[in-house]
Amino acid sequence: MLSALEVVTIVVVGVMVGVEFSVAFVMNPILNALPGDAGQLGHAHGGRMLGALMPVWYIGSLVLVAVWAAAGWGRQGTTLVVISAGLLILSVLMSVLLLVPINNRGKTWTPENRPADWQQQLNRWLRWHYARVAVIVGAFGLLAAAVV
Repeated sequence: MLSALEVVTIVVVGVMVGVEFSVAFVMNPILNALPGDAGQLGHAHGGRMLGALMPVWYIGSLVLVAVWAAAGWGRQGTTLVVISAGLLILSVLMSVLLLVPINNRGKTWTPENRPADWQQQLNRWLRWHYARVAVIVGAFGLLAAAVV
């Protein structure tokens, strides 16, 4: 049973990492290269779509890791799982305190109502997103190492 939990957790966290990595290094460069207002509108749409999905995914991943840590308590690799949980908690805190406020503003922007500093706010979001991606990649790596 623990092995199945480990596999499910690694897959769920790994896919989340892949999505966030793709946002940072694939989707944002594509959106930023679009002409006119298309990129800003794409960012707003992505903010609405992923803003609804990612909180469930982050919290769900954290719950799975916590269950793994509890179920495997005392076994080899549990320390890595607990550290991974700590990193996922950090990623949730980063999201709530740093990224979500910017995303909540950005997802409502249109070319008619966006603030003058919208690009600076978007760049600030992206810098924090890079840091969050590094944190969740670390969490994912620790989970993978825990089963080795």
